[in-house]
Amino acid sequence: MIFVASGGVAVADGPGDPTAVKKEDDGKWLDKEGNPTYKISADGTVDWFTYSGYRRYHSDCHVCHGPDGMGSTYAPALKDSVKSMSYGDFIGVIASGRKNISTAQENVMPAFGDNPNVACYMDDLYVYLRARSTDAWGRQRPSKKEEKTEAYTKAEDACMGKK
Repeated sequence: MIFVASGGVAVADGPGDPTAVKKEDDGKWLDKEGNPTYKISADGTVDWFTYSGYRRYHSDCHVCHGPDGMGSTYAPALKDSVKSMSYGDFIGVIASGRKNISTAQENVMPAFGDNPNVACYMDDLYVYLRARSTDAWGRQRPSKKEEKTEAYTKAEDACMGKK
């Protein structure tokens, strides 16, 4: 089964090999399947999407999902969830939310598709969590990062409604 979301193609059984093989004009790295992925240089410099994803995660997601994607008593560890979710499923859950009900508890992930502070950065969040899921990046804030590209800035401004 193949999903198409946000311009990328993803396999349904998880993200697969995270090795970055192609860089787009906006600075986003893609793996061989076309999924957004991270690129961390030998000197510890992270790509812009990993850095931005770290910042966005700790701005919006950590309240429920715990620090650094490690989960909480309230919500699951996203660094583990992303290991088995396709890129398309990840984007779908963020945009539309999800409700899991069992005899023991009810878990609700609200929809963030209408919140530009989350929706405009879904790829960033995915890339950061993917780096966390493979232990390519630890719990610390990235101290070295690639510069934000002009193409990224234009896309961000358009998504946020700036002229």
